[in-house]
Amino acid sequence: MTQPEESRARTVVPLLYHLLDAPELNCASPNKFRVLWPIMAEDAAKALQEPRLARVRPSPATYKRWLAGTHIPRGDLRTIIEAYFGKKVEALFQLVPVRDIVRPRPLDRRTRTAVRTLDYTWPTSRHVPGEPDAGIFGSWELSGGRHFDGTSIGVQIYEAEPRGDVMEISSADLPHLETFVRSSRRGVILASPGAAGGSGLYVMDAALARQDLFVGQDPRVPLAYQLDDLVYAIVWALYVVDDGLLADDNPLSDRAEQLRHYVRISNSAPSRSEMPDLSPIGAAWLGSSLCAQYIVRHLGDLPEVPAFWTREATGEECAPWLLFRHKHDYLQNVADRFAGPGSALGRAFCIPESVVRSSEIYERILLFLTIAMMEMYVVKVWLSTEQEYQEVEGFVLARNQAILANWVREESVWRVATTSARRELAPYQEVIGHARAHSLVDGPTPTARLQALADYLDLDWTWLTGRCQGLAEEGITSMLRPRSRLLTLKALDQTLRFIGRLGSPYDGR
Repeated sequence: MTQPEESRARTVVPLLYHLLDAPELNCASPNKFRVLWPIMAEDAAKALQEPRLARVRPSPATYKRWLAGTHIPRGDLRTIIEAYFGKKVEALFQLVPVRDIVRPRPLDRRTRTAVRTLDYTWPTSRHVPGEPDAGIFGSWELSGGRHFDGTSIGVQIYEAEPRGDVMEISSADLPHLETFVRSSRRGVILASPGAAGGSGLYVMDAALARQDLFVGQDPRVPLAYQLDDLVYAIVWALYVVDDGLLADDNPLSDRAEQLRHYVRISNSAPSRSEMPDLSPIGAAWLGSSLCAQYIVRHLGDLPEVPAFWTREATGEECAPWLLFRHKHDYLQNVADRFAGPGSALGRAFCIPESVVRSSEIYERILLFLTIAMMEMYVVKVWLSTEQEYQEVEGFVLARNQAILANWVREESVWRVATTSARRELAPYQEVIGHARAHSLVDGPTPTARLQALADYLDLDWTWLTGRCQGLAEEGITSMLRPRSRLLTLKALDQTLRFIGRLGSPYDGR
């Protein structure tokens, strides 16, 4: 921002200068102000029905004095200025602080092209450019899917150069980078090698870049953090779920005692209308947490190793498995009790072909990661594709007893109960029996089962396992950072490592 000569050495300027300097006017110089003045005079003449005002002109030197704050308009000049800005002259000539704007460097044409991929590669992604000359950062809109709300995060793109296995942001961009990461709002940095002749975008959470700067280290974005379908799947899931939980932090905390009460009673199904203050993600966390606690409380009553049925069928529905902290405590508890050599421990999913065909690739990747996580916890996965089983609620079955626990696609926040009635058990025994006998991903090892799953979801096994290995080597906790205490990336990191070990070496595709 260029200040008038008389005020360059000062830290304050008249409010009038700020209003004229706004991007929509861009008239904070004497010459530009002179061009704007006839328009201001004409507007005032029409608004006040005083034709003579349209012919009023100040002397050329007056514009300069006004911008410097050394002269205040009077008479008709005052009338015109007040009519145009809607403020008294005394307010317009109050001195206000100068806002220093640190502008980012211009982006290379290839980088601008890469940024546009955010708008057409994924239907839940949209880039909203900022206004660099006004110091306004861009945003990355991540819309929700069938169940969850979306979110918006700050985003800034910087040119970078490949240095070994990292993208290095130029030191010339550090002043602007420091300004961007100083904000407490959530944000991401996208590094682009466009100016260096490269392609693609590489992701890092702004909070992690801020940590690097704090310890005197220039932020470097590993090549493994390239924004492709796998990284987008994780970014989308984390930010949408995290921001939803943060929005509900208070009401979820207030319901802690209520949750403990519901775990202790034999069955419950509170209506969603009883908790209207919760977002879809807050309600999902509450339902998922109650179901997990309820199942764990009743596991000791089971007469044998149980079989689990899971209602989740899309990547969006599976995102909580990957991120909710209590999910991993629950899976570890089940594994500690029942997993082992020769164990019959298993979990069935129902994912019809119609669901696969209607899912974007990033959602299918979230599905794959979730099922791989089960295998990592030594839970054998069965996959049913029968459309008629898709609405079967989640349950745990062991011989003549079933624990019912469901929150997915449920009218209530959750529904939990136990039953040993033969007539009630029959449908659950049928679907588990069918899934075991006709699993689409049947195989002797986790590798065989997950390869079959990748084929069914139309995912490139070699590419996917290689990318998981690359991400695991760098660690996604150095790429993204959840803000909610209810989330963790630890188990997802372990899952990526598990998948990477199953695949062949990454061939670069």
